[in-house]
Amino acid sequence: MTTSAAADSAGSRRFMYRDGSLVADAGPMDARLHLDVADSWLVDAGRVRAIDLHRARFFASAAAAGFGNETLLAAFWEAALDAIPPVHRWFPRVELSRVGGGSAADGAARGGSAADGAAAGGAARGEGAASGGAGGAGGSGSGSGAARWRLSLLMRLAPPLAASAVLRSHDGPEPRSIPSWKGPDLDTLTALRDAARADGIDDLVLLGQGGEIIDGTTTALLWWRGDTLSAPPADLVRVDSVTAKSVRVLAAALGVTVSEERATPADLAGTELWAVNALHGIRVVTSWPGGPTLAPVPGRAALWQRRLAALARPLAP
Repeated sequence: MTTSAAADSAGSRRFMYRDGSLVADAGPMDARLHLDVADSWLVDAGRVRAIDLHRARFFASAAAAGFGNETLLAAFWEAALDAIPPVHRWFPRVELSRVGGGSAADGAARGGSAADGAAAGGAARGEGAASGGAGGAGGSGSGSGAARWRLSLLMRLAPPLAASAVLRSHDGPEPRSIPSWKGPDLDTLTALRDAARADGIDDLVLLGQGGEIIDGTTTALLWWRGDTLSAPPADLVRVDSVTAKSVRVLAAALGVTVSEERATPADLAGTELWAVNALHGIRVVTSWPGGPTLAPVPGRAALWQRRLAALARPLAP
């Protein structure tokens, strides 16, 4: 899957990482570019939640994609964090893309391979669009099929935040090629969500072959059954949500019972359901057309949103 030009919309710009620096680039998007790994988080007036977990997820996914130069990745990461202004509200995205050499799904099918190439990336801040270019080579194998990599930072002004969401079950085929990575399927999942928005739906729920709840297209799902906080079981493969993990760890620290539950939409009737992600934090699900009738407890999501917000720390040391 090639990266979408829609990512470079108004309110965002991309910088590429080249020779140790982030450089804005307004060149055309390379049609051969495949987004292999991405990660994003909310920065509000220079403060961010769980940035170390985002770093760990990005690095692990990059290694699984076949990018083996952790020193370069670390240098890029530090440059990306340094580039985020300490004012306003931002939703930056770090990206590892592949130029040629097949897609991330191809690499996953091969079991992954080390790639010690230099990378180039694109980054952005503020209004307007820009795209990055390739800046380094190196990949597994030899010959024209070897991948070249690009590291980039997409700086985006954060959209308005919401406290509630409306969900609907996804009724099409499995849209994910690599369920455990954030990146290869990002454009596909975002397009599904955006199409659903025309019907007043904020996100779609992905279901397993047995109808069990796995994930949202752009959110993770948690629910309260009485005083127990539940999540889908770990064997239902999905992106490891930093926000869901943060909420569950916080809940355990406060003495709340945290469990895993294999549940269909019908099983959630009478529960309080949350859609959580790095942008919005916790959104209480108020409606699920064609799905269960939910029973949110007044004030609970707002209380936990405040608790989650209290975990934010300054991005700069």
